[in-house]
Amino acid sequence: MVEAATYPTRKAEEWRYSDVDALHTLDLAAINDWQEIAIAPGDTYRDVFLLDGSDDVDLRRLRVSVGEGGRCEIFAVNAASQFARIELDIKLARGAHFEFGGVTLGGEQTTREFVTHVIHAEPEATSNQTVRAVHWGKGVGNFLGRIDVARHAQKTDAAQDFKGLLLERGAAANAVPQLEIFADDVKCAHGATVGQLDEQARFYMAARGLPPEEARKLLVRAFLADAFAALDDEVQQGELLDHALKALGDAL
Repeated sequence: MVEAATYPTRKAEEWRYSDVDALHTLDLAAINDWQEIAIAPGDTYRDVFLLDGSDDVDLRRLRVSVGEGGRCEIFAVNAASQFARIELDIKLARGAHFEFGGVTLGGEQTTREFVTHVIHAEPEATSNQTVRAVHWGKGVGNFLGRIDVARHAQKTDAAQDFKGLLLERGAAANAVPQLEIFADDVKCAHGATVGQLDEQARFYMAARGLPPEEARKLLVRAFLADAFAALDDEVQQGELLDHALKALGDAL
């Protein structure tokens, strides 16, 4: 991949909603720094990200190639810094699978985002991405997910699911799914919704004696838990969810 010679701008689709001004606190070498990972055929790779630093910018970029029949699983809580971005570039060989589950959280004037580019380069590969965003104040959560299916990559099965929850007016959540499909025997699906807490569910819980604050916490917890449902390690699931709830602080 060609390295950027200048700082990104919002003219580029993948930086459309980013806090590009914050990037100027980094040098170009840091912006062009990609972690390269090669997963051997049949192997499984899992990584968990808990972003909670206090730096102005937290930028993580991973480029992963998944060998035939291999599996890549990445789960993340993005609740760090003024501007925090996890960017994933994934290339799938025959029968490989990519699983991504992530949540963005933030208030004030923060921007947290996930940007993914999944290339189904060969037949019978699968991918599933589940992203949840919870924001308040003037916080912004973004998910830009691009899926490319090569001409000969038949039997591809790819899915994206994004839901944003805005706890206060002024917050925002943006989802930009992109599909570029050249094969004809494929199954690709994406969904994106943004809204507020389910008032009917809150009323139902309150009618059964649950305090409003507790009902609110339970609903948000269930909302976030969707992102980690595919993780088969209950301990790690709990750690991710606890980390996310801690990041909410007094927002609930």
